[in-house]
Amino acid sequence: MSTILNEVLHANQGYSTGFDKGDLPMPPGRRFAILTCMDARLDPAKYAGLSEGDAHVIRNAGGRASDDAIRSLVISYKLLGTREWFVIHHTDCGMETFNNEIMSDLLSKSLKTASVDATGWHDSCEGPGCSEGKYINWLTIKDQAESVLEDVLRIKSHPLVPADIPVYGFIYDVKSGRLLEVSAATEAGRAS
Repeated sequence: MSTILNEVLHANQGYSTGFDKGDLPMPPGRRFAILTCMDARLDPAKYAGLSEGDAHVIRNAGGRASDDAIRSLVISYKLLGTREWFVIHHTDCGMETFNNEIMSDLLSKSLKTASVDATGWHDSCEGPGCSEGKYINWLTIKDQAESVLEDVLRIKSHPLVPADIPVYGFIYDVKSGRLLEVSAATEAGRAS
């Protein structure tokens, strides 16, 4: 077994020993959902004051309003009763460091982990690679406030999203821990 696997299983054993959350209901108690980035520096439970059972947290690379994120939000509302949604991107996001062309080029050369330095991304050149990456929109980010607004607008305009759900837009500052409102996104996300 790997060291990480052992650490995770050991931590879970300790967690489950005193586990007392088995009676929490399936719907989130505070009736809201957060769409945010998978970045390991973000802890939505801490920055949003959550406990188990409070809210749905949907995470992906960049916290983007992908088809799958919208699928999860629609399920969150339709079947589990959330009534407010947050889109929260963050400063210093890795999704700002590349674009679709860079990603598909790296993947076409090798599937191994790439490296980055001051001059950009570099492939390990340990093939084989695959050209399938050119068919994916990697939803990279050029400007955080712009991407938050774009995602809120995409969610609000989706035909499966009811107009009466407010969608708030924020950027989490990884240096201060603060949520910074993107007022244009929150305005665009108002319930109607």
